[in-house]
Amino acid sequence: MSDLLLLAAAFGAGMLNAAAGGGSFLTLPALVAVGMPAAVANATGTLALLPGYLTGAWALRRDIAQSEPGSLAGLSGIALAGGTAGALLLLWTSGAVFRNVAPWLLLFATALFLFAPLMLRMARGRMLSPGAAAAGLFAVSLYGGYFNGGMGIMLLALFGMSQRGDFSAINGLKNLLSGVLTVVAVVVYVAGGLVEWREAGVMAVGATVGGFAGARLARRVPVVVMRAIVVLVGVSMSVFMFLKI
Repeated sequence: MSDLLLLAAAFGAGMLNAAAGGGSFLTLPALVAVGMPAAVANATGTLALLPGYLTGAWALRRDIAQSEPGSLAGLSGIALAGGTAGALLLLWTSGAVFRNVAPWLLLFATALFLFAPLMLRMARGRMLSPGAAAAGLFAVSLYGGYFNGGMGIMLLALFGMSQRGDFSAINGLKNLLSGVLTVVAVVVYVAGGLVEWREAGVMAVGATVGGFAGARLARRVPVVVMRAIVVLVGVSMSVFMFLKI
């Protein structure tokens, strides 16, 4: 029964990530529901969703190639450093502390999705200095290494204020750096013994299948409807996590 729950949650997470984002809103609560400690659930769910970031970056590789190689290398280095720091912070956080913080992080990520259109409009046309952009990327990468939810929205807003190019190029860069910092975070999680491999494997299968379904769904369902679904799921799962504390 627990494997069926994880498969269903991962399938839904894959659909959400492919269509609008917010997959961790389902993976984290599902893993907690089957008895996994919150920090371990966070790390295991991140590993399960990792292939989606990598395939997303591959799909937009031509757009990513528009970036200057030197700039891309520098951004990747910052993402690696921030993702590593965030993952180490998760390892050093006690289980009890993360269990209490997790519902607030879910609620925060839900708020990011809710206000994402406003954030992206505010970011448009404003340019950060190189130093401020680098500091912002490190901060978002640190957050992403610690807790994945809502990271993509923050990266899109940041790149809207620091990178020149069309949305496809910026979105491709977002996918690439999400993959980079998530890979290094997962390596740290594995080294620290936070990953449950069997559950991660079960969820990876569900998320992969859900990703294909979500890509088709995204073409048929209006964006505003998908965003409403993500926010509803986020609020519901935040309430669930608060009740589990």
